Amino acid sequence: MPGSTPHERPARLGVKSRAGVSRTPGSQDVIVTGRTAIGTAPRVVVKVGSSSLTSLSGGLDETRLRALADAVAAQRLAGRQLVLVSSGAIAAGMAPLGLVRRPRDLATQQAAASVGQLLLVEQYAAAFARHRLTVGQVLLTADDLHRRAHYRNAQRTLERLLALGVVPIINENDAVATDEIRFGDNDRLAALVAHLAVADALVLLSDVAGLYDGDPRAAGARLIAEVRDLGELAELELRGPGADGIGTGGIASKLEAAGIAVQAGVPVLLAAAVDAAEALAGGPVGTFFPSISRRPTMRLFWLRHASSPRGRLSVDAGAVTALVARRTSLLAAGITAVSGDFVADDPVDVVDTAGRVVARGLVGYDADELPGMVGRRSADLPPEFRRAVIHRDDMVLLTAV
Repeated sequence: MPGSTPHERPARLGVKSRAGVSRTPGSQDVIVTGRTAIGTAPRVVVKVGSSSLTSLSGGLDETRLRALADAVAAQRLAGRQLVLVSSGAIAAGMAPLGLVRRPRDLATQQAAASVGQLLLVEQYAAAFARHRLTVGQVLLTADDLHRRAHYRNAQRTLERLLALGVVPIINENDAVATDEIRFGDNDRLAALVAHLAVADALVLLSDVAGLYDGDPRAAGARLIAEVRDLGELAELELRGPGADGIGTGGIASKLEAAGIAVQAGVPVLLAAAVDAAEALAGGPVGTFFPSISRRPTMRLFWLRHASSPRGRLSVDAGAVTALVARRTSLLAAGITAVSGDFVADDPVDVVDTAGRVVARGLVGYDADELPGMVGRRSADLPPEFRRAVIHRDDMVLLTAV
């Protein structure tokens, strides 16, 4: 990379670089710390992408799938609980349908997913049965997590499956999901599931060994062993797992998923699927992202990452300062306009005078109640309308002053 040797930039950015597992020329090992968070986590969410399970021409690769199942089963039999988020339904359905490349139109994608999901779970069931383990299929759409009742129900289902000793296999319900209710890729789904399942670690498996400081195909590119500040990665010409003719994810989606997870108190490891066994054991493979925050409440996590706002409340500059700098509740006096069709306890966005979203919260009133309250002090309102429009305990900030 111009203007920097391979050894300068990672050190300057505060990320530890280790190329010993990158299989590239000129690599050197660096001691990695913090991996015990992965290897000792009692409950782990494991995500694997389509490209690690399938080929463009041959559908599901049974050898790869069995190897992954063997690695997960070994950890399950050692007493750990694992949730597997697996892509591959559309790719698995391509060969039986005679498709030579991933379909672009939604209807054909849904048809391929309908065929492929059966094949995918059938092979998983057979692979885990070799270890006398039972799997359970859970198909989700984004809408299932956008709605609080559905979110809580999905959590109860996962808890019960794990309590019964089952290995849950989760995928997006591509057979019915539309563009409007899709997660976009299973990396983000895995990060949401990690919190939903109250997991202690998230392992993202791909067909590349981790996050690099350059093109991983080039000599001299080094694997970044640990990332402590996702914001500093913008200075690197980052490369890693990318979208191809089969999968949909790329390095950006994996970094987004890692950011969601680590800010929710869940450490993350990005590694190659062929290194699944070593990754789950906390070995020196891949790129490690230590958690940087405590685990938030289920409600606030849902509000920030999984909710779908039903409306918008425009507020003045004074209200923005009060919300962001002083962490106050939102009162009617600071509201300038109301839009959307919502009822009390629905999520709504709070936007500033430029239209930027500064917060999201659970509104305390129906949409048709608020217009008469806009801009008025609490003391000037009837007693039943003097409570906060959004209480600070039901709000997450999405920006800073």
